[in-house]
Amino acid sequence: MENYLNENFLEVKPKHSPNEVLQKWRNFCGVVKNPKRRFRFTANLSKRGEAAAMRKSNQEKLRIAVLVSKAAFHFMEGVPAADYVVPEEVKARGFEICADELGSIVEGHDVKKLKFHGGVDGIARKLRTCTTNGLTSDNELLNRRQEIFGINKFAEAQVRSFLVFVWEALQDMTLMILAVCAFVSLIVGIAMEGWPEGAHDGLGIVASILLVVFVTATSDYRQSLQFRDLDKEKKKISIQVTRNGYRQKMSIYDLLPGDVVHLSIGDQVPADGLFFSGFSVLIDESSLTGESEPVMVSMENPFLLSGTKVQDGSCKMMITTVGMRTQWGKLMATLSEGGDDETPLQVKLNGVATFIGKIGLAFAVVTFAVLVQGLFTRKLREGTHWSWSGDDALEMLEFFAIAVTIVVVAVPEGLPLAVTLSLAFAMKKMMNDKALVRHLAACETMGSATSICSDKTGTLTTNHMTVVKSCICMNVKDVDRQNTASSFSSGIPDSAVKLLLQSIFNNSGGEVVVNKEGKFEILGSPTESALLEFGLFLGGDFQGERQTSKLIKVEPFNSTKKRMGVVLELPEGGLRAHTKGASEIILAACNKVINSNGEVVPLDESTNDHLNATINQFASEALRTLCLAYMELENGFSPNDSIPLSGYTCIGIVGIKDPVRPGVKESVAICRSAGITVRMVTGDNINTAKAIARECGILTDDGIAIEGPDFREKSQEELLKLIPKIQVMARSSPLDKHTLVKQLRTTFDEVVAVTGDGTNDAPALHEADIGLAMGIAGTEVAKESADVIILDDNFSTIATVAKWGRSVYINIQKFVQFQLTVNVVALIVNFSSACLTGNAPLTAVQLLWVNMIMDTLGALALATEPPTDELMKRSPVGRRGNFINNVMWRNILGQSLYQFIVIWYLQVQGKALFQLNGPDSDLILNTLIFNSFVFCQVFNEISSREMEKINVFKGILDNYVFVGVLSSTALFQILIIEYLGTYASTSPLTLSQWFFSVFIGFLGMPIAAALKMVPV
Repeated sequence: MENYLNENFLEVKPKHSPNEVLQKWRNFCGVVKNPKRRFRFTANLSKRGEAAAMRKSNQEKLRIAVLVSKAAFHFMEGVPAADYVVPEEVKARGFEICADELGSIVEGHDVKKLKFHGGVDGIARKLRTCTTNGLTSDNELLNRRQEIFGINKFAEAQVRSFLVFVWEALQDMTLMILAVCAFVSLIVGIAMEGWPEGAHDGLGIVASILLVVFVTATSDYRQSLQFRDLDKEKKKISIQVTRNGYRQKMSIYDLLPGDVVHLSIGDQVPADGLFFSGFSVLIDESSLTGESEPVMVSMENPFLLSGTKVQDGSCKMMITTVGMRTQWGKLMATLSEGGDDETPLQVKLNGVATFIGKIGLAFAVVTFAVLVQGLFTRKLREGTHWSWSGDDALEMLEFFAIAVTIVVVAVPEGLPLAVTLSLAFAMKKMMNDKALVRHLAACETMGSATSICSDKTGTLTTNHMTVVKSCICMNVKDVDRQNTASSFSSGIPDSAVKLLLQSIFNNSGGEVVVNKEGKFEILGSPTESALLEFGLFLGGDFQGERQTSKLIKVEPFNSTKKRMGVVLELPEGGLRAHTKGASEIILAACNKVINSNGEVVPLDESTNDHLNATINQFASEALRTLCLAYMELENGFSPNDSIPLSGYTCIGIVGIKDPVRPGVKESVAICRSAGITVRMVTGDNINTAKAIARECGILTDDGIAIEGPDFREKSQEELLKLIPKIQVMARSSPLDKHTLVKQLRTTFDEVVAVTGDGTNDAPALHEADIGLAMGIAGTEVAKESADVIILDDNFSTIATVAKWGRSVYINIQKFVQFQLTVNVVALIVNFSSACLTGNAPLTAVQLLWVNMIMDTLGALALATEPPTDELMKRSPVGRRGNFINNVMWRNILGQSLYQFIVIWYLQVQGKALFQLNGPDSDLILNTLIFNSFVFCQVFNEISSREMEKINVFKGILDNYVFVGVLSSTALFQILIIEYLGTYASTSPLTLSQWFFSVFIGFLGMPIAAALKMVPV
């Protein structure tokens, strides 16, 4: 079986499998009872093809639009303006431009039309909005706007009702054949024996089919509801918007044309619109067009398209077109129908189902042939082979029904669906544990993780930052919020404080705004917020400082440069550049410093050593350090020039406290005991990183801490020795992180999980086996590249995800072990009995009931077991582990052998054992065999809760689903035996016979315990 799976079903990877590979395994699935159900949770490859074609068409449209736009720009003068008539409906609602016209301007990059309408300001007037204060929250006006321009939502596939799932469950080929058998049985039976005696067999099969269909449909429907809830969570995206003059967070689905949106690095453009202010904006349009080259957006090219990503810079845009009127809306509608990639485990179990299905089909054909041959032999012996009665026809029909039902039991259709059930259950529960799974495969892959590369800031630490130390004008001071700003500033010259405030408030990606309550509110990243809070503590006025100087150029912070810079035009004339960033990088760019008297003096060696010692002192106290510097620029500086990288004057250094999260040390220890290596990869100073890593328990005595620049210089041979020992990488660039992940995955064959929050982390998240994005601090680009979003940005949640991943993997193994045992026994019992005695002890109705126990109900019971802490004391499976391992084969074969011996013994010696005589002896014996067989499965289900441990009762009452399934199985079995005999071909049993049946089942448990002691 392993060879068969390796050849045909193991090319599918957890991420980024090509469509050809996804199509290939489908072609190998030869024995499928119900394709609609089997392939429901797999990718719709034809829809994906449509989406790819749409991207190609978008790329061509945009290319032509840009060329036309450039041509129009050159020949605009002297060309008459196009006539535009405002539709009456639009006029009546108070607007002067319609949705189609707006769409054609932005999508067509139509500079001529934009100029005709008066540019961005003209369109803002026609949309009755303001680029400063945004829309007003007048509900009536917002409703009118919605009626004319639509809402920012994409068309989604209709929610399927329960009846659709019932219909799909009825598409099962074997159930259809059995339904035909039931119909023929009813006709022949009623013609022979009259109503109602002749209808019992047929009605029994019909009732069994309906029960199977409704239980299956209910299980599938509940799964679909869970996935729908998760899809809603995935689509929750917020963005900064100005409405009523206040900047606020809003859902992208509430945006309307006229809204003013603030974009920064890593944001996704939420709708089509026009740029009207900002700096250095680079847009990645690959998601929409497939074109990898970023596009510069400015006043000359102000068009922003929905679904594209901000690669660099920051800006404000005005929304013009929303929802299904945008190309992104149409593309998303098609992509949503494409579905999620199937997971490697789903594919592997499809392979197992196909392999066993083929064996089952062969057994069914042989069983049917043997039973028919037995009938012919008997008739030949009796000399009645030329005369055939209705009874003979019914007997032939019963043989055919048994053969079909063997296929029903033998094709374990539930195996791949159990994966989906378990994943749906785990994803729902993980949502409660603050982890949102974006890709199904991440759940099962996380269970195999051997290495986690974690960020420091916000993941291992709280991300609540405050400036607690500073070195301004060479004076090191603690920042005590209990003291007044004047006492803190007492030793610092006024000119230096003024420069410091100018640097903090202008060279910032954050903002200080007045909220609806009239209070100051700081917006921006935790680092920016800490600095702005420090500026306010010093008595600074954010708005006043911003209005005093004019921003000429902004170079936003990114993790490659590790610095941010701005150029200001001063009120007294002249230009000044401010920069801030990683302390040692900015200090190395300085050649002057402000001394304690407020004078600018050259940065000599002793001063430089003093400042470097201060940085190291701050870092050893686990503080993040930032250096702030400035330089006066010559008047010849142009906004197109880059901000200089050296020649600065150092203003000062600040130390920012970011405490370690509670519970992180314990979570790191849990990961270590689970065989998962935790590494910290951060852009921070190496001393800060080492101090935090020791506090978290990541850096041990035999571990290595290395800086990114040193790591880059190492040869492949050196990396082979170094990487297993690396526990901390500081001052790392995104490329270093990507290289480390790639080396771990390819050279060391590890299963790697990586955390990331910034746009530059996207390559590493994409490369990793499991990408984990931060839900609070993470950018939209990082979240889209990730497989799991950690909603509370907490490392402890990552450990919980690993535990759930292991739980999914082991739960599915338990279910596979249980189902394969039932498969093997049911096949061999019916086949051997047909060959040796000429009849099958288990009828079609009984086999349908057994199929439901092992398929839908078995999956519900075993695939939804919650995780235990014991799971994190095992070694990880890793990349090469066999799914159906030796332990499982031992349990399957041992339990199957026991059940087969018991049932065979009953068949041969049952009548003598229970002294069964008379015309009903065969019926009672077959009922005993059926009852014993079912209770063997009930107790085997309990034994399957643990594959290696003997105590299988631990925590059993905590899983109410498991208890409910077992109780309902036993209760229904009593009903079938005692009250539904005429339909299920059973006879009521005596108390001693009931005790015997249950005891035979129970005896399987000590045998399962003994088997677990056999080493493999």
